[in-house]
Amino acid sequence: MARPTAFAAGFALALSAVMQTATVEAADYVGVYRGTDDICGHRSVLGNIQNNFRYQVTHVPHLPDVGIVDLYGVHLTRHEPRTVNGTIERLYCAGTARLTSGEDRPIWYMIEYGQGFAGVGDNVEFCVLGFDRWNVYNNDCRVLR
Repeated sequence: MARPTAFAAGFALALSAVMQTATVEAADYVGVYRGTDDICGHRSVLGNIQNNFRYQVTHVPHLPDVGIVDLYGVHLTRHEPRTVNGTIERLYCAGTARLTSGEDRPIWYMIEYGQGFAGVGDNVEFCVLGFDRWNVYNNDCRVLR
């Protein structure tokens, strides 16, 4: 009878040692927050946003005819890595857009890796506060925050 008790005590001790050294991750791994990232401020990403914003303001009725002159204060807000269940890696970024009217507006954008046309290249979705007339990104660009 003493032998099973000693075995159980030894097993419990070994298990507690393993549990203390093991790292545990959540099942719904949503993101790692970092302060800086070179991808959010990359010239191709910012150029894509400027070109698509210009297209948006010329083709959506009742938007002012402005363009983005500069994007500054750009930083990474969230990173969703590729996982077994979620095969798309996403970066969420934020910053400030200076418009041709001289006005500064907050901007949020998302970079999806491998989601370009026909799966080639990356996709960039963005929302400038006050310019989401059709409420694509929910109230106040909430979807991309």
